Amino acid sequence: MRAIEHCRELAQFTEEPGHITRTFLSPPMRGVHELVGRWMREAGCEVAVDAVGNIRGVYPAARPNAPRLVIGSHLDTVPHAGAFDGILGVTLALELVAALNGRRLHSEIEIVGFSEEEGVRFGTPFIGSRAAVGSLDDDLLHRIAPAVCDFGLDPAAIPDAAWQENVRAYLEFHIEQGPVLESLDLPLGIVTAIAGQTRAEVEFQGHANHGGTTPMHLRHDALAAAAEWILAVEDTARKTEGLVATVGKVCVDPGAANVIPGHVSAVADVRHADDAVRHNAVARILEAASRRVPCTTRILHDQSAVPMDPHLVAMLEHAVCVSGFPVHRMTSGAGHDAMIVARRFPAAMLFLRSPGGISHHPDESVLAGDVTAALAAGAAFLEQWSAHV
Repeated sequence: MRAIEHCRELAQFTEEPGHITRTFLSPPMRGVHELVGRWMREAGCEVAVDAVGNIRGVYPAARPNAPRLVIGSHLDTVPHAGAFDGILGVTLALELVAALNGRRLHSEIEIVGFSEEEGVRFGTPFIGSRAAVGSLDDDLLHRIAPAVCDFGLDPAAIPDAAWQENVRAYLEFHIEQGPVLESLDLPLGIVTAIAGQTRAEVEFQGHANHGGTTPMHLRHDALAAAAEWILAVEDTARKTEGLVATVGKVCVDPGAANVIPGHVSAVADVRHADDAVRHNAVARILEAASRRVPCTTRILHDQSAVPMDPHLVAMLEHAVCVSGFPVHRMTSGAGHDAMIVARRFPAAMLFLRSPGGISHHPDESVLAGDVTAALAAGAAFLEQWSAHV
């Protein structure tokens, strides 16, 4: 299947032989632009690379000054990645346009391959889509300017990368990157919202002492307190529908096997599609931290949930249904370019099943039948879109 083959072809462009690693405007992105640009032109698109490195192919409409539907995803990767995260969304868009075989719709279609989504090179994600909606801040512009120049692009022209008002909607195909669709034996999932996220740090203050000479009833063990709290975080998530919570980082001081831990810092990551539910859960989680030893808490990151456009979601539901596949609505726990675009333009996402729930790993894969399903749903969506713009 060509969409899958194209993903594997693009995987050869990497910073690390033997692995797929391709960061923002790294040299391998030149080869990606060459191949993707060629495929865009073969599909009938006019191709350009904007000043932040997004490659964009515009398929003309049947009439001038037509509204534009954008379909795409990102072309960068995490270190030691799989071949499909982001990239499949671009190759599926190419296949949908190529299948038109020169037939013009009542809307322009732009295929976009964003230059950056993962945040690897500069520690800030979504550089490509932020530029497309005109929301790159001055600090980030300053930090990325040398990389932009080194790639042969003009940082002063980055504001020109922002979409104009003729863009009416954005559609992104993406692998789920999780196990839900596979657990339900479903090929596709319609994203209704991208979950909001809170990261909170708790510092537990105990008292370090000799582990062999201090009786159990006289201890102030910061790690034992943290362990109880971690279980409380898990319990809160299990009892709150739709909530996921993870404590994935713990630092123990002094960190010796025979010393009672005197200080522990731990970071919880809490996500839900409803911000009110998330904030309530975070409040309960942080309150639970002070049950055993003194502690301090602080919010490191708080990102609001981003709903997908209800009209586009309904259109996707219809497209999936008429294509003969079950309709399943779901929340995305991970962030995607669609969440950036949705702040300015109506946006929608269609997930494809991730075998094994595996992503951000060389074993990441897709099923050919699921790609066929996504293309069928995408073609039905295009027909609806063209009929109603």
